[in-house]
Amino acid sequence: MSTDAPSGPAFVVLKLLPDGRWEILGEVARRRGLPARAARAAAIHEASDGKAKAGDEYAAILRSEWRVARDWWPPDD
Repeated sequence: MSTDAPSGPAFVVLKLLPDGRWEILGEVARRRGLPARAARAAAIHEASDGKAKAGDEYAAILRSEWRVARDWWPPDD
């Protein structure tokens, strides 16, 4: 997987570790023409270097949603 951030639509791919923490595997360009579920599966396959298997937990979040989710302000005291 390339370390360069893809231009255009992309997924941020994460893997759930045994201790309950999420590891970021990287960003993968969204394959155009695939339905959403298939595009997510393809991104997970690519980010895991083909090592993803049944029973493993992964998440593929659209990069645009990842940015929105990180946009927050601390509460006023």
